[in-house]
Amino acid sequence: MTARSIGSWKLPQPTDLKEETEWIQIPRIARTVPFGYKLNEDDSYLLDPIANELDKLEMARKYVNQYSYREVANWLSKQTDRYISHVGLRKRLDNEQHRKNKARSLRKWADYAEKARIKAKEIEEARTGAVKQKEATGSKA
Repeated sequence: MTARSIGSWKLPQPTDLKEETEWIQIPRIARTVPFGYKLNEDDSYLLDPIANELDKLEMARKYVNQYSYREVANWLSKQTDRYISHVGLRKRLDNEQHRKNKARSLRKWADYAEKARIKAKEIEEARTGAVKQKEATGSKA
């Protein structure tokens, strides 16, 4: 039996990165600039965070449990002076949730694969150790 490669694990790109209390730059991966970010003046492949917008977006994430997307989007637009539609808000929040779920699943499968690799190594060592022991004693299987 030949060993099959399990491939490489690629975790999804996070949309919002925050180190402790400070938002950090993210790479630009699409044509549109997401709400809460602006193009970096020096490098068009980087997005600079707009802390006020991202903080308000965090608050809006909690409000969608109580209010409609339309109401929350209107509130968010008024608070930040940057327009976001109710559809845009919903897409943004759904995509973030999808990425978090996917990342969680991939981490879980990576853990399963690592445990299986360790177990297979233990079994292989036990089998080869048993074969070497039989050869040393001269017994035939």
